[in-house]
Amino acid sequence: MLTIHAADEVRRDWDGAAIEDGAVVVEGDRITAVGIRADLLGRFPGARVRNWPGVLGPARVHEHALPDAPTPRERVHAVLKSGATAVLDRHTDSPELRAAAARNDVLVLPHTPRPHLTETARADLAVFDETGECIATVCAGRLVHRRR
Repeated sequence: MLTIHAADEVRRDWDGAAIEDGAVVVEGDRITAVGIRADLLGRFPGARVRNWPGVLGPARVHEHALPDAPTPRERVHAVLKSGATAVLDRHTDSPELRAAAARNDVLVLPHTPRPHLTETARADLAVFDETGECIATVCAGRLVHRRR
């Protein structure tokens, strides 16, 4: 199933130029295309469309200790709610926390990469509103957090 995640603005990376009225096409856990919404809607007419207000870009890497919560699952969910789909290895200090990350497809990385949206890359996306709050997170192609 193809899903088009469209937003007022799409950024392939957080330092680069924006694609106004852009979109990202996701199939399974991979990005199929990134571009202008109208072009992608024409190329993929049968796709499900999710329209998001705000700025859509690559999901973040959570670089600090995971938020406090009663369970490892809730700690990982707090990371997903922040727009991150990866954590650093040094902050996953228990087998239970690593297992919770794995069950939710959250990557555990040895260092901080520079996330970017490219065709064939894993579909890890985040949408932020004008205040910088995360309103949606897509982890490995699955919508795992939605604020609205």
